[in-house]
Amino acid sequence: MSYTKIDFRLYLITDRKLLGTDETLPATVEEALKGGVKAVQLREKDVGTRELLNMAYMLRDITNRNQARLFINGRVDIALAVGADGVHLGVTDIPVHAARRAAGGRMLIGASAHSVDEAKRAEDEGADFVTLGPVYETPSKMRYGKPVGLKTIMAAGEEVSIPVFAIGGIGHERVAEVLRAGAYGIALISAILASEDIKSSTEEFMRLLK
Repeated sequence: MSYTKIDFRLYLITDRKLLGTDETLPATVEEALKGGVKAVQLREKDVGTRELLNMAYMLRDITNRNQARLFINGRVDIALAVGADGVHLGVTDIPVHAARRAAGGRMLIGASAHSVDEAKRAEDEGADFVTLGPVYETPSKMRYGKPVGLKTIMAAGEEVSIPVFAIGGIGHERVAEVLRAGAYGIALISAILASEDIKSSTEEFMRLLK
């Protein structure tokens, strides 16, 4: 099994609502990049197209300077406009195969899954990797239902051949067990963005992933 296209183990997903009043999304993301993050998903669903485009241009500049990949959530058009490395699709977004055709095969495609069946479907449609969860209880993922638990990560590791990133409620103390369960990497939101010291917290996650 080759994961050469997915050269990152920590996948940072943005949520500017978690940031303090004196912080900005670009500055916060840059701190995480300095801590070792090599892939960022811009996921700000409550903003208009032009504002999202401006955010994407800013993050594209920052990720380029830090040799990191940029993914845009759900918007192939914006991903193409800013020269992002990929797009990330939810279960109700445009299908993976349609996104790949629209992008002309030029971008990586991640997909969200909340069960092994959804992960397998994403793989069958041509996704390069999936995020699977929520593994544990977490406020940001409560709308997706009860936690899927480590058994689902283990089953996905056995049945899905593309990289599986565990997501949902993962702190420093849980990295080892999700990796033992078969996750290729972890996807994080509040564990980094809500940290008092973003760079140090990120560095610790990177150390644990090694």
